[in-house]
Amino acid sequence: MSGRDGWQMRLYLAARPLLRPVAAQVLRRRVQRGKDDPARMGEKQGRATQPRPQGEVVWMHAVGLGEVLALRPLIAALQDARPGVSVLVTSTARSASAVIGANLPPRVAHQSLPLDVPQYTRRFLDHWRPDLAIWSEQDLWPGLICDTAARGVPLAYVNARMNDAAFARRKRAQGLYRDMLRRFALIAAQDRQSAAHIGALSARAVRVMRSLKPAATPLAVDETELARLRDRLSGRKIWVAASTHAQDEAAALHAQAELFAQDPRWLLILAPRLPARAPEILETVASHALPHAQRSAGGVPGPEMAVWLADTFGEMGLWYRLASRALIGGSFGQVQGHNPWEAICLGLPVLHGPNTANFAADYAQLQAEGLARQITAQDLAGVLKSPAPAGDATALVEAARADAAHLARDLLALMEGAQ
Repeated sequence: MSGRDGWQMRLYLAARPLLRPVAAQVLRRRVQRGKDDPARMGEKQGRATQPRPQGEVVWMHAVGLGEVLALRPLIAALQDARPGVSVLVTSTARSASAVIGANLPPRVAHQSLPLDVPQYTRRFLDHWRPDLAIWSEQDLWPGLICDTAARGVPLAYVNARMNDAAFARRKRAQGLYRDMLRRFALIAAQDRQSAAHIGALSARAVRVMRSLKPAATPLAVDETELARLRDRLSGRKIWVAASTHAQDEAAALHAQAELFAQDPRWLLILAPRLPARAPEILETVASHALPHAQRSAGGVPGPEMAVWLADTFGEMGLWYRLASRALIGGSFGQVQGHNPWEAICLGLPVLHGPNTANFAADYAQLQAEGLARQITAQDLAGVLKSPAPAGDATALVEAARADAAHLARDLLALMEGAQ
């Protein structure tokens, strides 16, 4: 590490011990605001709530629910290639903690990622003693990455993505990112743009991998509840707006008001990205004069209801199976899109707004196969009334599974080389 490139990292590492009092305050505020589970506060401080499995442990990290679920094909490929290996999955967002257990395979533990404070990360690494560390998407913590590398644990960065805006932000601390990224033995980006940006920051070659998301096992569902609701909602024209934010909800509710006025069989299942926003969303629903039910309050829509607010965690597999079309949120505002593959893997054609930079390659691939369509808020009701496309994702799923198997072999080779 040259002095020119290394000073930002040295400054960051030197400041970390001073962050402990601030970290405690941050955790308390996050719990008060409902952003963290008080029962898992200890995990954020590196205190494990599960024992370390015997044998080899591969540690994988992703920020939130969608990113964690996107790792499932790689987890399956690793365990197929290395029977007996255990996997630790960490995440940052509370949504993943609340849902992930029902959607992970055997021999996989989940914990919250500790904050990037030396005492916390040391406690975490002392307990779990990973044999391989895999980071994904964009949630990178320099101190924990350096601590892991210092213990001789091989590091890989997969499903990496970095759009133009993210690159511009990170370029201001290029020395920090260059020093951090050079510690990874393997970097694989989701698309060519991300590979170019990460390569420019790290001054190293970055390989391009196709998205592994198509290979994911469909989201879990309670079959008894699914049968009950299908019977209860028989005859309804159901569509789902998933992982929504305020701008997505405005578009969805405008379309539903038009559809419901023309035919009261139309039912919108509105599944927000953050269920805690329910009070705000209910006010918006009321402003459209749409009769509604609320899942968290035990409500099930009767024939007179137009909207079902699905303000619970862990039931997206249920909502997707009840619907015939999915609007994927994050695409009408500045969030830049959410994962469309969970709907696609359950056979739902996908609609989305114009802002999908986070999943640009995925949506381009889906549009080419006739499985996704970009629409405007004004077009939405008309498109929903038109026949759904009859695309087939089989070829994409098979290709993603082959890519996952290839990547798993490369990752296991890193682990073997360090032993």
